Amino acid sequence: MQTTLIISGIVMVAVFIIIYRSYSKMRNTPLEEDHKKIITLTDKNFQQQIKDKIILVDFWASWCAPCRMMAPVLNDVANELNENKYVGKVNIEQFQSIAQKYNVRSIPTLILLKNGVEVNRFVGFRNKEFLLKQIQN
Repeated sequence: MQTTLIISGIVMVAVFIIIYRSYSKMRNTPLEEDHKKIITLTDKNFQQQIKDKIILVDFWASWCAPCRMMAPVLNDVANELNENKYVGKVNIEQFQSIAQKYNVRSIPTLILLKNGVEVNRFVGFRNKEFLLKQIQN
C-alpha cells in the first residue's frame, strides 16, 4: 500500500512538471508579426473596416498560447486572400467593448463577417485550409 502511494505521488509530480514546462514553453513563444494585409481593428475603425467586405476577425490576446499558434496561420490566410476579402484582428485586452458586443467568451474566437453581419463563428485553433474554405463560401 505504501509503495503504491509513493509511486502515485512520483507520477503526479512528473505529470505536473511536464505540464508546467509545456505551458512555460508556449507562454514564452514570441509574438509573430502580423502580415501587412492584416487589418488591426480598434474601437475607432471597426465599423468602417467591416463595411462592404468579407472579413475574418480574430479576437485574441497576447497572453493566449493558442492565439499565438493562430498568428502564422492567419498570416498565410491573409496572404492568399484577394478581391474584397480580409483578415482583421482585435486585441481583447485593449478593445473589450468590441469583444463584448460580439459576445466573445473564449479566445481565440474567429468571426466571419459579410458586410458587417456575422455569418459564422469558430472558437479555437483552425487550419489554413479550413479558414480559406469558409471565407470562399
